[in-house]
Amino acid sequence: MAPVTKEQALKSALASSAMEGFPVTPEVTRNCQRLLNVDAATSGCYEGTTVLINKFGLRDAEALAEVEAAVVPAKAAMWEAKPLCETFDFAHYKAIHRWLFEDLYEWAGEVRTIDLSKKGTMFCPAGEINRVAQAIFSRLKEEKFLVGLEKTEFVLQLTDFYQRTNELHPFREGNGRTQRVFLSQLCRHAGYHLDFSQLDTDLLMIATIQASQGMDMLLRQVLEQGIEPEMD
Repeated sequence: MAPVTKEQALKSALASSAMEGFPVTPEVTRNCQRLLNVDAATSGCYEGTTVLINKFGLRDAEALAEVEAAVVPAKAAMWEAKPLCETFDFAHYKAIHRWLFEDLYEWAGEVRTIDLSKKGTMFCPAGEINRVAQAIFSRLKEEKFLVGLEKTEFVLQLTDFYQRTNELHPFREGNGRTQRVFLSQLCRHAGYHLDFSQLDTDLLMIATIQASQGMDMLLRQVLEQGIEPEMD
């Protein structure tokens, strides 16, 4: 007899629960299915490691990090000097990721196919990314890409967008770096300058975690410190 797979066991368990009167809602099914997903720590990695499969064939985490540290900031500076896209939609967001990481990963610019979580924060389920992204970027368009806002309102709207795209976390790796390049470009388009180098990175991380729990005051304060009107 062939061994029972985890998927078969899950289907059987849910069917039994339904027969016993337990409410097997779509949310329950999704949450159970999520538990069966490939471990995000090793998905897309070389066997026996947590190192992402890369174009350089590097299997050492430190070596890969060194290459990323050399390549990605240089590509980011090139994009900021001459952006290759100015539509401020999800295609634009993905284009930045592709530009930053195309020298490193085959999947650069592609939406992740596994669920991810970090420091207790569960990001958008992989199967919902495109739908949620459409809503986020449609709202940004409705807000006229934040153009014409006074600083207080601008910071408020930018904080909201920052938090929504952080929760979206559409890529396997490189979400924060993509987000920073996009936000910097969005700010310039709206007449502001956002200098992430002036922000306390540890405090920004704490603020981001708090915002994911519904408390965004610290995040607004941190972002505001790096935002100034763009000089002509």
